Amino acid sequence: MDFKLQVNPIGKVKIDDNKHFIQIDEKYIEALEGIEGFSHLQIVWWGHLCDTPKNRANLTLEKLFKKGPDQLGSFATRSPIRPNPVMISTIRVKSIDYQKGIIITPYIDAEDKTPVIDIKPYYLMERVKNCKVPNWCSHWPHWYEDTVTFDWKDEINF
Repeated sequence: MDFKLQVNPIGKVKIDDNKHFIQIDEKYIEALEGIEGFSHLQIVWWGHLCDTPKNRANLTLEKLFKKGPDQLGSFATRSPIRPNPVMISTIRVKSIDYQKGIIITPYIDAEDKTPVIDIKPYYLMERVKNCKVPNWCSHWPHWYEDTVTFDWKDEINF
């Protein structure tokens, strides 16, 4: 595989007074054209706070979930500790300021100043009818909206 991989941030996550939004860099604002009407977006971001050579080399995680196995490979988790800390969050769109390149959302599970590397619309066809997961996580919410009230502290070893 001889190719050069180049990823450039297109904006960043901003959190100010518990208000969450995505700030698009000025040169990418025109890429928002046609995004109106989508209630949800997938934000692809870089887990920059965990991006270290040690974390990139760590392919397994110990007892990440309280009810999960003692060890999981990074590909069986959504942890930013992985070979490439590429993360994906589905957000609900409250509003978009197209002039300033700001997407306002009630919440995103990323930190302030997190680099955003892409934005994709969430399409209905991405739902899977007969999705299966391991028993240790089968009791987790089945719908995005239910994740807000779910007690994650009882699930994840923070």
